[in-house]
Amino acid sequence: MRLFSVLFIALLASGPVAAQAPCGGAFSGFVDDLGREAVDRGHDPATVSRFFSSVRHDPKVLAADRRQGVFQMDFTSFARRLISAHRLNTGRAKARELSGLFERIEAEYGVSRGVLLAFWAFETDFGGFQGDFNTLDALVTLAHDCRRPHLFRPQIFAALELYARGDFDPARTTGAWAGEIGQVQMLPRDILENGVDGDGDGHVRLKTSAADALMSGGKMLQALGWRAGEPWLQEVVVPGGMDWAKTGLETQLPAAEWEAMGVRAREGRLADFPASVILPQGRGGPAFLAYPNFRVFFEWNQSFTYVLTAAYFATRLEGAPVFDPGNPAPGLSGDEMKALQRKLDARGFDVGKIDGILGAGTRAAVRAVQAEMGMPVDGWPTRELLGRL
Repeated sequence: MRLFSVLFIALLASGPVAAQAPCGGAFSGFVDDLGREAVDRGHDPATVSRFFSSVRHDPKVLAADRRQGVFQMDFTSFARRLISAHRLNTGRAKARELSGLFERIEAEYGVSRGVLLAFWAFETDFGGFQGDFNTLDALVTLAHDCRRPHLFRPQIFAALELYARGDFDPARTTGAWAGEIGQVQMLPRDILENGVDGDGDGHVRLKTSAADALMSGGKMLQALGWRAGEPWLQEVVVPGGMDWAKTGLETQLPAAEWEAMGVRAREGRLADFPASVILPQGRGGPAFLAYPNFRVFFEWNQSFTYVLTAAYFATRLEGAPVFDPGNPAPGLSGDEMKALQRKLDARGFDVGKIDGILGAGTRAAVRAVQAEMGMPVDGWPTRELLGRL
């Protein structure tokens, strides 16, 4: 699970050159072509030659790419799996140890420490597990592969620029299988655009410097649209008879309107910002109010369950209580979810890949058929819904 790859993919996929990236053929010839393009971009030929001299095709990268996916767990199970006592205790200790650094990040970028601590924990266990794939091998292998070459080819030239600055070693820089580097897992172009020398040594080294990594993460969040001083997520209590069709990220309402419907903060008061009521396991499960900053989390990862877990963990690190799991209706198994997706697909809904995962398309389709059938529109697929379909 990597922080900034989704933003990069989303940006590049919309670009006019997305379908024109060359790929395939003999790997050595492909690397030669990259070298020629690098020289055409103005890089010194000797530097280019050294940069590509050790690159190798890595089949393990392709294997990892083919098997990637999000967990099929429900939110409660997923959160309990990721939010261990070790992570909570370590996160709180890091907040105290690096209090001055987090104060600096909050002052310069407006990003609350809990958010960065949560992703630092989830991505690399606070820098302890950063990935052992050779980064250049991974980027060139994925650019050579014809599945998504336009996503990775520009990252190779960004890595070359980092190399020219002394901040990338083609033979020794390692990270995640998709080319992300360091304690908060940033891609080379993200490092170029948002890397910060937090420790003042003249380099941006996200692998070895927590200051560099966390400052860079804060700057990246600001660039993504993080709103300083605003919340991102708050646990709420919802009334049993509310209009469930108004829940979900599609609807944003002022706090006063939610209060008029009977929505209450579990602790404290609702913040005075537009927000959405989200029910990850339907009307019987946990409930949260998602503020505008919550949407920034989706620039890191597109899995709703992962994003909600990270956002909730960030609130825990800042003092929020353990959420109330409620008593949701049992969810579907992986095979049942696939059966549901096939039925929804047959009815003309775009649920994407039939993969057994409750993604955004499937959740939207569930809400639509719940409305058609006069069921509570809470987006949570149950065996009752599957049976009625």
